[in-house]
Amino acid sequence: MERIKDNKKSGESQSFDREKILDGIYRACEKRPVNKEKIEMMVNNIEKKVRKKGKPVKTDFVGELVMKELRKVDKVAFIRFASVYRDFADISDFKQEIRSLIGKK
Repeated sequence: MERIKDNKKSGESQSFDREKILDGIYRACEKRPVNKEKIEMMVNNIEKKVRKKGKPVKTDFVGELVMKELRKVDKVAFIRFASVYRDFADISDFKQEIRSLIGKK
């Protein structure tokens, strides 16, 4: 299997970890009406896009792919993931992201 590098914000690189992505999506979807098959499909889509890139990718690229997949499947799971990934500081960060989901500025 081809090794995919995930360039960390710190500058270190590591192999792409499918299980880490799977775990993050499972946590975001906990107690949500998203079945295991849908989660597997999201992770497969993410992995395909990373592999298609054909070069080392930044964690930002992978995180944005995860959020794109979650946004299509479950808005609450998307907000959960985004709040951790984007390190929301307060309620205004949540409001801004929710506005973007419903199409308001």
